[in-house]
Amino acid sequence: MSLNISFNKADKNATLGNRMALKAFIERSLRKEGLTIETLQYIFCSDKYLLGINKSYLNHDYYTDIISFDLSETRGKLIGEVYISIDRVKENAKTHKTLLNEELLRVLFHGALHFCGYKDKKPADAKEMRAQENKWLKSYLKSVS
Repeated sequence: MSLNISFNKADKNATLGNRMALKAFIERSLRKEGLTIETLQYIFCSDKYLLGINKSYLNHDYYTDIISFDLSETRGKLIGEVYISIDRVKENAKTHKTLLNEELLRVLFHGALHFCGYKDKKPADAKEMRAQENKWLKSYLKSVS
């Protein structure tokens, strides 16, 4: 189990079952992509909190579900922060008619996939990102069932 992955609260809590298994899965999955984790922090927050980050650091004035910051100094050794809006995750779960837990896992994996080089701005990139999210989600859910 990785002590290098942490789940933190900024101003919102997130309910995650089996955090040890989740951390181990993320670590294994990133290792398959050629990354070792020095530190990876997931920070759970509100729309308002993440909007502040989006405005301050990215000059974007809109809500988003996730922002990933790659702070790595050495290629292949990940130092990352992933900010996740629990408000957006809840809204996305309703919109996509999926379970809240599955949507939260999808967003967690989405953040990790950004560190692997996957993008989501162009339609083709977004399609590949979604395929990878689905692959990780299916694999993780199978491993814990």
